[in-house]
Amino acid sequence: MQKNINKNINYLKSQLGNSKELIVKEILCGKTKCAIVYMLGLCDTEILSKLVINPLMQIKGKISNLKSLTMNTITLSEATEETDNKEIISNILKGKAILLVDNLKECLILSVDKFKERSISEPPTSTILKGPRSGFVENLKTNLSSLRKILATPKLRTISLKVGKHTDTLISIVYIDNIADQSIVDNVKKKIENINIDGIIDSYYVSKFLEEHPNSMFKQIGSSEKPDIVASKLLEGRIAIIVDGSPIVLTVPFIYVEDLQSGDDYYSNSARASIVRWIRIFSIFITILTPAIYIAIVLHHYKAIPLKFLITIVNTTQGLPLTPFAEILFILLLFEILYEASLRMPKYLGLALSIVGALILGDTAVKAGLISPPAVMIVAISGLTIYCIPDQAPQLYILRMLFTFAGAMLGFFGITALMIFVISYLCDFDSYGSAYFAPLAPFVENDLKDSLYKTDIINIKTRPKSILNNRKNLIRQRKSNNGKNNHN
Repeated sequence: MQKNINKNINYLKSQLGNSKELIVKEILCGKTKCAIVYMLGLCDTEILSKLVINPLMQIKGKISNLKSLTMNTITLSEATEETDNKEIISNILKGKAILLVDNLKECLILSVDKFKERSISEPPTSTILKGPRSGFVENLKTNLSSLRKILATPKLRTISLKVGKHTDTLISIVYIDNIADQSIVDNVKKKIENINIDGIIDSYYVSKFLEEHPNSMFKQIGSSEKPDIVASKLLEGRIAIIVDGSPIVLTVPFIYVEDLQSGDDYYSNSARASIVRWIRIFSIFITILTPAIYIAIVLHHYKAIPLKFLITIVNTTQGLPLTPFAEILFILLLFEILYEASLRMPKYLGLALSIVGALILGDTAVKAGLISPPAVMIVAISGLTIYCIPDQAPQLYILRMLFTFAGAMLGFFGITALMIFVISYLCDFDSYGSAYFAPLAPFVENDLKDSLYKTDIINIKTRPKSILNNRKNLIRQRKSNNGKNNHN
């Protein structure tokens, strides 16, 4: 910025393409010429007039510096000095107003931004029966305040970064200072700083840059839309990454057992939560193995089928134009088409699509002799169980297809070989130094209390060793001499 206010105004206009949305309000403050610059529709003009313009017009003398304005005249809570041209333009585009004063190189950035944002509500991807209902929204400040409301500790740290050539998206790295591993924080910060891209639209963009194994199909970054879940992960030693404009908050390190857990587990009976977790684990095997085992038995191991069931299969598959393998692939494709259509169709047509797809289309295809009832039942069971762990659905889709091919080509031998390969691969997999299959591989006995089963909160006295590489501050619950709980 220069001392000549007219040159500064012309510079800002030229940099912003002489946009008609750029408003320049010139005012005379006593004996000094000033100008308020902002983008139409991004500022709260009522607050701007009441707290900035009106007080400025009451000035009688000459303005010699900006500090006197912020101390005596402008009653706005957030007003900071800035001289960097790039930062000034960025703030204008983010909804801030800029106060230019003649004969001063510095300008004042006024926080009068006002954006319409979605109200805080329960996220559709994380509905629960009991527990907190609030979710994250698309505003970074609101999301940070939601976390601070839960974690009212001075140890909560935030690192702010801007990424994206054209979006200048604000990203915050959040962690608890005396719990999180500082080396992981530095690693995450370095990865985000090295992102060189035109724009960041959603947190998914950032997650791809944070992955340590970019060519792997397996999920490596945790995610959540609920402040209580992210807060609990921060208390365990993880780091959260909040992206402005996205309601999904990322967390690292990530281990597989996180997707077996649900918010309901922590607000309900522990015994029931343990049973439900085993159902989720069982659902994984049903999803990826059921079509493969069916194909393997029909094509390679039909002698293993009980005679009555074999007769049923022969009777239902006799005369079909498709081979058993092609039949399963056709039904899988049909279910995927129905899923995509129902996902993108208007809500009031969703029920009609379910009736047409599941009842009329499926029943008609069976009666027409295109597909068999056992194959439809097998794929339907596999399709239902995949949503017991929705966060793992993309990976389970691919694994189901791979196991189906293995079962069709090599039977049980192919399924077993592929299972050994996948498990071996994941046992050697890691996320920011944390073993992917912990606490099973490697075996961490203490962490089993909140993994394959769920114990009561009073029995979980330490943080998970599976993700705390530096093993510092493991105690999360202890008793003082007088018997009262005392936390670190």
